[in-house]
Amino acid sequence: MRSLSVLDRALYALFSRHADSDHHDADRKRYRATDVSTSFDVFLARTYGLSWLAFALAAGWTFAVALALPDATVAATVGFVRRGVPGLEIVTFPYLSRTALAALTGLGVGLAGKRATVALGGRYLQWAASARQSSIEATLPGAVRYLHALSSGSDDDAAMLRKVADRRGAYGETAVAFRTALNKATLTGSLDEGLRLVARDTPSRDALAPFLVKFREHAAQGPDALDQYLQMESRMLSNRQARSREQASDFLELLAEMFVVLLVLPALLVIIVTVMSVLSPGLSAPTATPFGTTSVRALLVYGSAAFILVVGGVAALVVESLRPPDQSGPSYERPESALATLATAFRNPAGALVVFAPIAALLGVGLGAVGYRPIVAGLLAYVAAAVPVGLIALRRARLDDAKDREIKDFVHAVSGHVSLGRPFPTAVERVSRDVDLGALNDDVADLAFNANLTTRGGDLQTAALSQFVDRVGTPLADQTIGLVTGALDAGGDAEAVFETLQAEIGRLYHEKKALRSNMLVYVAVGWTTALLVVGIMVAINGYVLDSFAQLSAVSTADAGVALDPDAVQPARDRWRFYVVTQATMLACGWFAGYASRGRYEALLHSGALVGVAHFVFAGAGMI
Repeated sequence: MRSLSVLDRALYALFSRHADSDHHDADRKRYRATDVSTSFDVFLARTYGLSWLAFALAAGWTFAVALALPDATVAATVGFVRRGVPGLEIVTFPYLSRTALAALTGLGVGLAGKRATVALGGRYLQWAASARQSSIEATLPGAVRYLHALSSGSDDDAAMLRKVADRRGAYGETAVAFRTALNKATLTGSLDEGLRLVARDTPSRDALAPFLVKFREHAAQGPDALDQYLQMESRMLSNRQARSREQASDFLELLAEMFVVLLVLPALLVIIVTVMSVLSPGLSAPTATPFGTTSVRALLVYGSAAFILVVGGVAALVVESLRPPDQSGPSYERPESALATLATAFRNPAGALVVFAPIAALLGVGLGAVGYRPIVAGLLAYVAAAVPVGLIALRRARLDDAKDREIKDFVHAVSGHVSLGRPFPTAVERVSRDVDLGALNDDVADLAFNANLTTRGGDLQTAALSQFVDRVGTPLADQTIGLVTGALDAGGDAEAVFETLQAEIGRLYHEKKALRSNMLVYVAVGWTTALLVVGIMVAINGYVLDSFAQLSAVSTADAGVALDPDAVQPARDRWRFYVVTQATMLACGWFAGYASRGRYEALLHSGALVGVAHFVFAGAGMI
């Protein structure tokens, strides 16, 4: 309790009693399956404190809005509810003043918000547990293959698990689970007990839990039994992982189909509403909102733009989550100093974003100062930042692809020398001298120099391999060369280690190429959808709006029907079409970029599409 902040101590004193309630038994089980750092009592106290804040905000906002709405709107809403609920229309209610009705409505909405916040806290635990389960089941096969390589050395069971636990970047939540088991083993004095506790609490009931139990059993039977079990388990988990990826691929196809439908439909809705407004004057009638007076048609148009952005963001996040963790792109980190950030800006996308974002912001301010609309200036500033950063990320990604292509040949060449009985440093030196490895030449030369500083292996050889992995900087290098580092450090047979490594790197490289080919389909889906919407909007703007503007201007006496003469205003409606189109460009670019390589390519694709749409609309004189 002493380590808690004043606010946490206050919340704990007020709400910690809820932790003992039977109502939260399910939440307690979910909590044990997560990696939340705070205790369950503190987490629940924070949740209840947040629920009361949600109650106050929701109740106060609803009360203020209910008082501000016109009497006609309130009466229409009450009548709608009474007619919509069966039996309510025949019940007589006592007269309530406007203030009392607003207070009751605010109280009801506030209580609903409070209950929803508490339920969302439990749902968060479920989501966290589910995310851990997905990460464990995606990284466990690789961790088991690593354990199998380590089993040829002299490490004991705890040392093998510790080597996996130390490589969280490669093995994700599986490494975290192993670290937890080792920590519990330290507290209880028994590795078996630590493995048992983790197997009990892990969310991966069908993969990690049985593996830990069987790992204990086979480890007790001796090294040979453990080696055979790890070899068999790695094959079974790899087959299971392949089936999971096939299911994810099927789900991604369904997601792409839904994405196209959900983005094209709002654009068509905007067109239909614009056309129908000629015959439906009510769509253009002024409507009061808490943010000012507008029309129903404007609400539909800008609401469609917001809906498109939400769909694009959610679709991008889902695509990112479906990508296997061992096939995700590298995560770039910005250097700590400003000078280093500037020096690496054209090689490091994270640093490039910091450099180009202020420049783009100044460009947006300048465009706004010379008369550009704020939305147009903001979009052009987004293009000015997103496209250069995306291009730098693309250049870096192509360099990484070249290194991954060469590292496969490097491993095969080194394995050939090791199989002839040559020491690892000698093998690396010969490969560095005799084999052209393209983009990997400098990194291999550096490894050869560092590895040959000593012929005794040990810590210096391990450090040389670790430095080589850092220089290459790709997930494939971390997953493969890191396997060699741990196995050789454990005293494993070099020839057996490199045989395992050849199979592992071949499998990973093949999976990476297959995933890349599959994902290019969804990049094409994003671009095709975006260009289709641009074409539809330009056609409507160029050939339909003027005709409907003339139709709406026809006098009601001549037409014989009630027409709104101001229903279609080409300049206003073209601007609204532009906004919806640009929202679609952003959504499609995010989807295509995340399907390709991740967040930085999402910037590139979305920025390029926004630029294309602005070029077309501005070039055609539509904005």
